[in-house]
Amino acid sequence: MATIADPSALLDDDLLERFRARAAGYDEANAFPHDDFDELAALGYLKAAVPRELGGLGLGVEAIAALQSRLATAAPATALAVNMHLVWTVTAALLAARGDDSLRLVLDDAAAGEIFAFGVSEPGNDLVLFDSVTTATPTGDGGYTFTGTKIFTSLSPVWTRLGVFGRNDEDPAAPSIVHGFLRRADGGHESLDDWDTVGMRATQSHTTRLVEAPVAASRVVRILPVGPSADPFVFGIFAAFETLIAAVYRGIARRALDLAVGSALARDSRRTGLPTSSDPVVRWRIADAAIDLDGLEPQIDRIAADLDGLVDHGADWFPKLVGLKVRATETATRVVDRAVTVAGGSSFRSTSELGRLYRDVLAGRFHPSSSDSAHETVAVRWLGPVG
Repeated sequence: MATIADPSALLDDDLLERFRARAAGYDEANAFPHDDFDELAALGYLKAAVPRELGGLGLGVEAIAALQSRLATAAPATALAVNMHLVWTVTAALLAARGDDSLRLVLDDAAAGEIFAFGVSEPGNDLVLFDSVTTATPTGDGGYTFTGTKIFTSLSPVWTRLGVFGRNDEDPAAPSIVHGFLRRADGGHESLDDWDTVGMRATQSHTTRLVEAPVAASRVVRILPVGPSADPFVFGIFAAFETLIAAVYRGIARRALDLAVGSALARDSRRTGLPTSSDPVVRWRIADAAIDLDGLEPQIDRIAADLDGLVDHGADWFPKLVGLKVRATETATRVVDRAVTVAGGSSFRSTSELGRLYRDVLAGRFHPSSSDSAHETVAVRWLGPVG
């Protein structure tokens, strides 16, 4: 896969300043960042993982992660929303690089300008990809209809393709999980327009209700047994999702640290008459945040580079991926917390960028894999299954 040496070559400073200037307004209005999205589409950003021969940028995971981190320093919610489209295209590219063309339709559709969203999360389903409370009913011609509720459907206002999955109990002795891609124009879906959250508001991740939503046989990409699976499709989703989520929160941490430094340099202490940056407690807090962030940077780069390099970590891949996501989101939370403490009461205002980052970073704990799930995955790797 191709690389990009400098993310600023695609996402230049002027673009980031435009995005940063709009971010507060999208957050306040609880609105989708249409202007951001249109600019990214015009740049070919949504085709970052699409091979060059199909008209894309042909970038690898490391390059895309670097871009997403840079984008998140200006507009975290825009970056997180775009992440869901990129997860599908990166998954398709990862599989193709490993000789599996089962998601070629994703790359073809993305090359044609289609927008992919992630219809995976479900209320009450803590098994994520390994089971589903959505039903998948065979139509008799190789296709399926899907009925159920999907939550956290980012890009709700603009997606044209929705990756969905559901459980088929036609054979009770061998239930299966069916994965496919719903076309928006085919109907059977409703967005509940219910996204009104503390942070990451511009993602517009509405609840999606599916009622006999049709997916043709040509758009069914996997039928797997219920339960944990090491299928390349499942691996690809985990790899793309966890790595790119980590990249977004790395960007948030970078911006928070910059804002904390700027605040410390810009203020003087009335008590001492010295710049706040001379206060030993402030210096410790900023140093502590910088140490945390410095430790996170190479972790994301290494995992992304290993994915690009087809490194085979075998049974260690899933623990590495879920561990990366947890470390990245928890590190970002600590860095933002330190930054808010340094900046002081001004960051408590709704108009404060740091205040918005403080709210946005909270979303990290809700993305799969949760801390509980990640620890279970790692424990199984080291201790084996319970019993």
